[in-house]
Amino acid sequence: MASGGGHVAALWTEVNRCGQNGDFARALKAVNKILHEAKDDITALHCKVVCLVQNSSFKEALNVMNNYSKLLGNDLVVFEKAYCEYRLNRVESALKTIEAASEQTDKLKELYGQVLYRLERYDECKAVYTDLIRNSQDEYEEERKTNLSAVVAAMSQWGESSPEDLGLSETTYELCYNAACSLIGQGQLTEALNKLKQAEELCRVSFADDTDMTEEDIESELAVIHSQMAYIMQLQGRTEEALQRYNQVIKLKPSDVGLLAVTANNIITINKDQNVFDSKKKVKLTSTDGVEHKLARRQLQAIDFNKALLAMYTNQAEQCRKLASGLQTQNPGQPRPVLVQVAQLCREKQHGKAIEQLQQFAEQHPESASGIKMTMAQLYLTQGHVTKACDILRLIEDFKHKQGMVSALVSMYSHEEDIDSAIEVFSQAIQYYQSQQSGSPTHLALVREAANFKLKHGRKREAISDLEQLWKQNPKDIRMLAQLISAYSVVDADKAKSLSKHLPSPDSMALKVDVEELENSHGATYIRKKAAKPAGDAVPKEQGNVEIKKKRKKKKGKLPKNFDPKATPDPERWLPMRERTYYRGKKKGKKKEQVGKGTQGTTAGGSADLDASKTASSPPTSPRPGSASSSASGAVPPRQQKPATASGATRKKVPQKKKKSGKGGW
Repeated sequence: MASGGGHVAALWTEVNRCGQNGDFARALKAVNKILHEAKDDITALHCKVVCLVQNSSFKEALNVMNNYSKLLGNDLVVFEKAYCEYRLNRVESALKTIEAASEQTDKLKELYGQVLYRLERYDECKAVYTDLIRNSQDEYEEERKTNLSAVVAAMSQWGESSPEDLGLSETTYELCYNAACSLIGQGQLTEALNKLKQAEELCRVSFADDTDMTEEDIESELAVIHSQMAYIMQLQGRTEEALQRYNQVIKLKPSDVGLLAVTANNIITINKDQNVFDSKKKVKLTSTDGVEHKLARRQLQAIDFNKALLAMYTNQAEQCRKLASGLQTQNPGQPRPVLVQVAQLCREKQHGKAIEQLQQFAEQHPESASGIKMTMAQLYLTQGHVTKACDILRLIEDFKHKQGMVSALVSMYSHEEDIDSAIEVFSQAIQYYQSQQSGSPTHLALVREAANFKLKHGRKREAISDLEQLWKQNPKDIRMLAQLISAYSVVDADKAKSLSKHLPSPDSMALKVDVEELENSHGATYIRKKAAKPAGDAVPKEQGNVEIKKKRKKKKGKLPKNFDPKATPDPERWLPMRERTYYRGKKKGKKKEQVGKGTQGTTAGGSADLDASKTASSPPTSPRPGSASSSASGAVPPRQQKPATASGATRKKVPQKKKKSGKGGW
């Protein structure tokens, strides 16, 4: 300041006044004039860096600090340097700058917590914010609690262990929203949805008195809450309601690119392989600039995974392989990218190559081999290679002796009629549980199923040891004893006789049932008729208890339609027609009409009548508008004309023969 005299002093006064008013652009101009007079003024350089940071010119501020690093030193502008690196998304560099500082001030700790959160080091971040809340009291305490609740929510959703409840008050909608996210991570969806509704109410109340906030601004602020509500509905299976809310958020076009990306991704997951055109439009929102800095690593991986699936469903094989390879490079031990590649190969009917790729991944990453081998077995089954599928499943140590796996293997071996291998599966599972959980319900259930399976397939000799073990566990099980005796009867008759002594007597096994009561009970299908009593044993009833028999109403007989009650009925009506006196028999020798003789469609003696040239006029094929119909002119169409006989005489109608029936009629 000494080099400029009064002019420089006036410039410093202007810098001070602009800084208090928040006019950092004008303050920067004054600082540049000072530096023009004194290039090495450390205070002016520091002020220039602060003005550039306030104007969001982070790159330029970082260049000034790097160019004048010797003058400014390491500790003078350490916060400004770390903050610029953080805002430029150079998070690793910001972490190194903060850790290299000689003194950890409160504002540097605040920035340190933000950097740790971006790096997803949640345990360290939680410790930093907890320390800040304990040791500082200022107007930023509410913001620190909000950041701490965000860390707890992230730990609940993406951490390996659920964090403890810190007892943070939910006085603001941000704190309430973070508490809801923490409940989602713990699987308490109903409670989380109620908490989000509470956050929505708090948000509306907080902006109710702000005249500058319009309804659209409030809806934009609520967009993140509505999107989270839709996510809960999607998890609950209410996809229609979730899709409606997601689309409402998309229509608002919020400025948060991370929110847009997550919402669009969730819509794609609802669409799946349907409505592909809509998914193609939504996938563009997941690729906006800056999304990678707004979302967690797991969120970005989920979005890339869904992109690969969408490319597979839209038959973009190269794009699918490219995205899956990128995911596998980022996460070498993650099986999902490999499964996407295998699915694409299966769509291309390259099952052999798909199995080879799965085998290679299982060898390189044994920790993920269980799921991969299950997929290999499924591919073998789709090709009809049941035995190969069984061999793969028996290599999975984690599920080898599970009841479901034993059941599946036995079923498949039975389908292939390989009874020996099925019995071997039972034996290995029984040995495992006998050594680990002897006498447990699972162990005894496996022994029982093994015995039943062996008896079913005629392996009574092999079933004896299992049946004996079960009988020793429960000597009162008569059914098991009977099965054991049946098995020994084939192998050792003497042993079967000795065991039969343990069977209860027939009298104790007989059911004490009252047959009369059972037959007379409600719902009995067969009731035995009681024997009729002799006439002499009949007991005369008292006069007051005489039963009145109900008379049946006689139904009126049906009469013929042409019945005439005045006419005298035919006395021979009950006799067959041949036996009646007036029956004359059939008339023989009468020539039938020559119908159907000659060429197709012709009739004898009727060709003259069907000649259209001999008629007065031929009717049109279609009536003209306003003209009379063909029936009014008296002309008969050809299809309605009756063919005449050769002699021109009318044909007599032959009386139809009456049907014989067992009953007579009028």
